[in-house]
Amino acid sequence: MLARLSIRDIVLIERLDIEFSRGLAVLTGETGAGKSILLDAFALALGGRGDAGLVRHGAEQGQVTATFDVPKGHPATRILSENGLDDTGEMILRRVQLADGRTRAFINDQSISVQTLKAVGAALVEIHGQHDERALVDASTHRQLLDAFAGLEKEVAALETLWEARRTANQALDEHRASMERAAREADYLRHAADELKALKPKDGEETALAERRTTMMQGEKIASDLREAQEAVGGHNSPVPALAAAVRRLERRAANSPALVEPAVKAIDIAINALEEADQHLSAALVAADFDPAELERIEERLFALRAASRKYSTPVDGLAALAAKFVSDVALIDAGADRLKKLEVAAAEADQRYGAAAAKLSAARAKSAEKLNKAVNAELAPLKLERAKFMTQVDTDAKSPGPQGIDRVEFWVQTNPGTKPGPLMKVASGGELSRFLLALKVVLSDRGSAPTLVFDEIDTGVGGAVADAIGARLSRLAGQVQVMAVTHAPQVAARANQHLLISKDALDKGKRVATRVNALAADHRREEIARMLAGAEITAEARAAAERLLRAATA
Repeated sequence: MLARLSIRDIVLIERLDIEFSRGLAVLTGETGAGKSILLDAFALALGGRGDAGLVRHGAEQGQVTATFDVPKGHPATRILSENGLDDTGEMILRRVQLADGRTRAFINDQSISVQTLKAVGAALVEIHGQHDERALVDASTHRQLLDAFAGLEKEVAALETLWEARRTANQALDEHRASMERAAREADYLRHAADELKALKPKDGEETALAERRTTMMQGEKIASDLREAQEAVGGHNSPVPALAAAVRRLERRAANSPALVEPAVKAIDIAINALEEADQHLSAALVAADFDPAELERIEERLFALRAASRKYSTPVDGLAALAAKFVSDVALIDAGADRLKKLEVAAAEADQRYGAAAAKLSAARAKSAEKLNKAVNAELAPLKLERAKFMTQVDTDAKSPGPQGIDRVEFWVQTNPGTKPGPLMKVASGGELSRFLLALKVVLSDRGSAPTLVFDEIDTGVGGAVADAIGARLSRLAGQVQVMAVTHAPQVAARANQHLLISKDALDKGKRVATRVNALAADHRREEIARMLAGAEITAEARAAAERLLRAATA
């Protein structure tokens, strides 16, 4: 419910803070006092269209803040969660209107888009008026309202799941069928390409390995002779190793007589011999690596040529040929084995269609049955509202050829204002006064289901009086037992039934140089005086006060 509304610098409102309670709150006041301004400001906080003209003259910006107490699990909290916003239980909607036309939107002091603010506002408040084209007159909401009245939300959610499964199954079928058609058109090419690449047997990284091997072999050919000459010098016939080894043996025989002279030399020669033998080993290994078979080099050249030719032919890097070969094989297999998979997908899609169709038909039958109950309940409310000759009807058009996530039905509220006239959509057939009373009857029936927690009725009693105005007041009061109701009214019969009475007035400031809108909560005596003014006009008589007192007593009886 709306707990508090704060307005700063909006048109004639400089500073205004209003506390709201549960039940029925009425806003009354003379024409031009600012009731419409108040509703425009409230609509701005709910995500309504901004306008630079809303900013009070001389101010840089205006601001409206609406604070709501929201129960856990309310749809508005899910919207917050979906947008990454914190849910503290208290929901504060704030809209800043700048004088240059720009606006900023906030929820719980977190900056958001106007679209998010509007979605949250729509979940929290419905505004109904003679010319309001939102709320119940929007045909796109009628199916949802009928489902709420009938308690079919779980069935609708289950149908949405079946619709998604049906969509997924048919999408898989369509994609497979398209793949088969595409593959069939390219069958000859695919088979040839698959066979060619299968024979080529490309491997990942093969080009790099072959190129490196070729480079090594070509470089080895140039230095092989130098390596052989070096090896001959180190370990061949001209090697000094045998002579050095013989010298070491002779010196070792003399070592016992003169160790100090011989041992350092022997040690140094041993090191030299080991170094020469190690060099000989390295040179032998280098000769083996440098040695190559010309036939092998030719095979490498041919392999690289074949790989790079295939790369150019299929416009694919050499390292991508293996993956391309696998794809071609897969496409050929799709042609060969696709028919079997196609049959399985067709069966799965048909089963998904059947499950969805059966559930949609069952839901459609439940809607048709519930539509009759809704019609009966709404029509029972019309006679006291001076619509006894009118008829409300829920038009359910079923078309199995036009399915959707919520079923195969298009639901729209129709009315017939007089016997013999042609029924038609609620918004097109009903006049302004009739429309507001139809909406009130419908909201009374739907009050505990499919309703926002706060309802605002803007002068729905215009043009009626007496018993009809009293009937409107009685229904607003009944409605307020289920949800919070705010009503802008000129009817004393409606004002007398309020739990909270707010008087809107316009006060002169700065010695009459400017005016500002004020809102005052009326206590018992002042409330009687305001209802008497609504009955009598400018000059309040004793009879008007007595009549106001009777209305107040009757409202609490």
